[in-house]
Amino acid sequence: MRILVVGGAGYIGSHMTRMLLEEGHEAIVIDNLSSGHRDAVPAKLFFKADLCHRVLLDTIFSRSRFDGVMHFGSSIQVGESMTDPGKYYWNNVANTLNLLDAMLKRGVTRLIFSSTAAIFGEPRYVPIDETHPKLAASPYGRSKWMVEQILEDYERAHGLRHVCLRYFNAAGAHPSGVLGERHHPETHLIPLVLQAAAGKLPSIRVFGTDYDTPDGTCIRDYVHVTDLCQAHLLAMEHLMADGPSRAYNLGNGNGFSVKEVIDTARRVTSCDIRVEEGERRPGDPARLVADSTLARRQLGWHPRYPGLDTIVHHAWAWECGRHADRPQMAGRR
Repeated sequence: MRILVVGGAGYIGSHMTRMLLEEGHEAIVIDNLSSGHRDAVPAKLFFKADLCHRVLLDTIFSRSRFDGVMHFGSSIQVGESMTDPGKYYWNNVANTLNLLDAMLKRGVTRLIFSSTAAIFGEPRYVPIDETHPKLAASPYGRSKWMVEQILEDYERAHGLRHVCLRYFNAAGAHPSGVLGERHHPETHLIPLVLQAAAGKLPSIRVFGTDYDTPDGTCIRDYVHVTDLCQAHLLAMEHLMADGPSRAYNLGNGNGFSVKEVIDTARRVTSCDIRVEEGERRPGDPARLVADSTLARRQLGWHPRYPGLDTIVHHAWAWECGRHADRPQMAGRR
């Protein structure tokens, strides 16, 4: 397959590009580098491009015949979306329309869309399956849900087939240690905990210790980034085999609390990690856990790295590799 990877210099997109190449497929990456990293993608595969530039998009599609598109390019910070909603509706919705129109102009009718568990909002029940009510509580979640509905309309009108993959908590790093998370600013729990273990942060702040959970902290479903990429590959193969458009929730089905993540990081890194307890953050549900039965049954998706220890171990290897000149990162006591 020849796949256009939109946002392919970002965290998940760069892992996806690497997997496509390892599996013998062709990949071309476009990314505006607003949050991605140029060094995460081989030079010969990369075009710096923004989805708002329709002429450039048309040029890229005219130069290559693509079997499908994987769309990772979006703004993803829930808090920022509350203070700057326009950015999220322009980037996540309007720019996606530009991409869809460029695809259709060149007869490309297969799309894998990176959606999110944020479309569900406060869960009515756990684990969350695909039929759970869509009650997004942020412009970020609403923008992703809007695109899912737009894709249904584009299929009815234009035959554009799609699979929407709703991530829960992407985590970990490539097992080889060559790729990992490096958001700026970083907001995800596992890399922040590991930065505290490495001495880059003085402590890790826990927001709320009085939730109705076994240890009082929030529970989340962490899924290894390479397992997410495997789901994308299976989804594209599904569309290539003329499978129908669908949406799938992607998670391990196992929830881990904030305290469990910190304890696991202490065990994996052999480092002390200082914890500061704070108040709850508005809008943080006590539990977010996926029911991924449908993806397992229909796509044949089975996470290779479901264990939290493995996820943290791979993320720690990446963190240490980024700072190999800092010997204290081998273990701090």
